[in-house]
Amino acid sequence: MKICVCVKHVPDTAATIKIAGGNGFEDSEIKFVPNPYDEYGLEEAVTMVEKDGGEVVIVTVGQAAATSTIRAAMAMGGHRAILVKTQGQFLDSTLTAQALKAAIEEDGLPDMIFTGKGSVDTESFQVQYRLAKLLNLPIVNEVSKLIVSDGKAVAEREIGSGTRQVIEVGLPCVIGATKGLNEPRYPKFPDIMKAKKKKIKEIELSSLGIDESMGRVVIEELEPVPERSGAKILKGSLDEQLTELVRILKEDDKVL
Repeated sequence: MKICVCVKHVPDTAATIKIAGGNGFEDSEIKFVPNPYDEYGLEEAVTMVEKDGGEVVIVTVGQAAATSTIRAAMAMGGHRAILVKTQGQFLDSTLTAQALKAAIEEDGLPDMIFTGKGSVDTESFQVQYRLAKLLNLPIVNEVSKLIVSDGKAVAEREIGSGTRQVIEVGLPCVIGATKGLNEPRYPKFPDIMKAKKKKIKEIELSSLGIDESMGRVVIEELEPVPERSGAKILKGSLDEQLTELVRILKEDDKVL
């Protein structure tokens, strides 16, 4: 079985982001990691291949520095990788999906494609749907349980208030993974060393016939999250506290 796993190069969620140039951020000293949700998809793919045979192909769209994330993904069990190189820090979901589609088709359509349920940086939650649409494949997102057999995948996902939905789709398909599907492995030192020798095929975005300037979404300006003001403790009886709360919302915060 051949499985493609789409892995995004993202800043560590604990990193301090400093805005640079108005619509970008300083990335020279930031630690980047594989998108955490993508790791659930990667772990599932590697586990399936270890059991039934096949290969896991990592597919990434990003700048040249994304090779560090790709090496980390291959240390977890990916066999080889494809990097579609871009210039900017941000690539909108439409162009990203088009780049992934072109790279996957050029390599040969796999039996399954895994993504995360979304990325922890831009959080557009659209790429996996756009990719499935472009490839004309069924998709199930936010999957926390998966059984694959006899040419079909039975996926379970939570749809709110503890309610779980079970969906059956045929292969090939796109699966968006989330927490609970598995526990991603921590690579051992020998695996990290082996990953340095694994093949990464680099492709320029323009060579796929995709113009990076044609993105539908352009970030014009970034602003830091404003510092939160100090908490206020209301005193007195319940009626007095409610009266004071309404006054604060009307006069101080002006939200009513």
